[in-house]
Amino acid sequence: MENQIINKPEPSAVFRWIILIFVSLAMFGNYYIYDSISPLADLLVKQLGFTDSNIGLLQGIYSVPNVLMVLIGGIIIDKIGTRISTFIFTALCLTGAIITASSNDLTFMAIGRLVFGLGAESMIVAVTTVIGRWFKGKQLSFAFGLNLTLARLGSFAALNSPTWARGLYDSWQYPLLISVAAGVISIVSVVIYWGMDSYAEKNYSLRPVPRQDKINFKEIFSFSNSYWFVVLLCVTFYSGIFPFQTFAVKFFIDVHGTTREFGGFLSSMLTLSAMILTPLFGLFADYIGKRSLLMMLGSLILVPVYLLMAYTNVTLYIPMAMMGLAFSLIPAVMWPSVAIIVDESKLGTAYGLMTMIQNIGLAGFNFIIGWANDFSGGYTMGMWIFSSLGFFGLIFAFMLRRSEMGPNSHGLEKGIK
Repeated sequence: MENQIINKPEPSAVFRWIILIFVSLAMFGNYYIYDSISPLADLLVKQLGFTDSNIGLLQGIYSVPNVLMVLIGGIIIDKIGTRISTFIFTALCLTGAIITASSNDLTFMAIGRLVFGLGAESMIVAVTTVIGRWFKGKQLSFAFGLNLTLARLGSFAALNSPTWARGLYDSWQYPLLISVAAGVISIVSVVIYWGMDSYAEKNYSLRPVPRQDKINFKEIFSFSNSYWFVVLLCVTFYSGIFPFQTFAVKFFIDVHGTTREFGGFLSSMLTLSAMILTPLFGLFADYIGKRSLLMMLGSLILVPVYLLMAYTNVTLYIPMAMMGLAFSLIPAVMWPSVAIIVDESKLGTAYGLMTMIQNIGLAGFNFIIGWANDFSGGYTMGMWIFSSLGFFGLIFAFMLRRSEMGPNSHGLEKGIK
């Protein structure tokens, strides 16, 4: 029996990449559902009488259950495996999308977004863990980058839906039904991944995956300083990006007089640039290392973009291109850095903890920006908040570099030789 296991062939590179494609298609549906609210914001105001605070609630409540659930989800992944956990979390995403599209009542829609959030972030942790385990030591950053490219195609499609699905934007509800279809794509893709992963376990020689013998919450506090600097950069970075996108289309319409279609395209520039550049930046980081330095560069680029949009008449393509560059560079380096810093047996928990703290920021800043817009009667206060987040991200990236240049480094600055 032992000889049979040893004699099994290694899974081919093609097999690995096919698995990556299907888990990325599952993420495509997840990202589409998440970004389905932003291009609807002005319709929700006009047709349902929602305020910016209400819109911030719909987007922010997504993150509320993940303050705890995504950490529990990470531990669940480590305990029961990625196959069944990914399926459960994806099923919750589809259920939430169905609930949200079923009623014009704010409370009911918010419940749908909450159920979606209950599964969505844990699903991202599960997929991230899948990639970490299949590609560690095998162009990991490039695999993460390609995954984000396919996932963000969902965001790009959602933000540009006022153009390609223009006929459905006479009503707030029809675009949300498209998000339900995206959820169906996710669940089908996860089922295919499950089948392929089961087949690989039976027919290929796979590197054994270390498992936790028990759930030990004390391990949460055992991670290194470098890990925590990555986490702090994560929460400040994403709190400046996604809450901005919540109101971006409405901001472009109200402040810069764009159409909904063009506003959606401008917002999707973040996604478009990331789809192209993230895998390239990931491959670049694999070879040169210098990961903390690259994260510093991405944070520095992000600082001025919000004030450019708030205070100048510069063409909107310039600040959005700068934001897209940062949105491509930082995630391409940041997420695989965790797989380098953290022991593999704790990877699900580490990603879960990181995503949990990220969601504290996303929930809080969606609520805060919605309130700030209503309170100030405009967008300038919110733009200053976003710019400040970019500055703090730069500080945390600098602290990460100091940590990794010291004697307790984890090899973030090393590339493939």
